[in-house]
Amino acid sequence: MQSDTVALASPRKRIVFAVKWGASIVQIMGYTATGFGWTPWNLYLLLVGVVGWFAVGALWNDKALMLVHLVALGAMIAGMASS
Repeated sequence: MQSDTVALASPRKRIVFAVKWGASIVQIMGYTATGFGWTPWNLYLLLVGVVGWFAVGALWNDKALMLVHLVALGAMIAGMASS
């Protein structure tokens, strides 16, 4: 079973697993908040999700994943600063 595999994995893999799923859940909450017009909560949630996925990219040494989320983070911060 998958849960058994994660339980027996190295501490680094468990951290990546937790950050990956935590960031995914928070981003989905951010998309939901956007759909319902719950500003500025949507931005805060999306920022946490983007930073979480950037961290996963860094832990995986995945430059494409890091680039996408770094650009998203920059765009969000620029948009928030101009508001």
